[in-house]
Amino acid sequence: MSLKTVHLFLISLATLAMLGISAWCFQQRSVGQEFPGDLAIALSCAAAGVGLIVYGIYFLKKTRNVSYL
Repeated sequence: MSLKTVHLFLISLATLAMLGISAWCFQQRSVGQEFPGDLAIALSCAAAGVGLIVYGIYFLKKTRNVSYL
């Protein structure tokens, strides 16, 4: 397995984690179980998730000629 494959896997995993945490924090706010800082955590995780998506696209374009194996 190449370094490119591992890197893309970890970017995908981190993106899913950030978007999942963000969704969970927003859901906690909607059912009334909010804690101080939930909104800040939700927004920062959502921004990090979007940033990771942008980075993943950039990385794929940059390593277009590198093999996955």
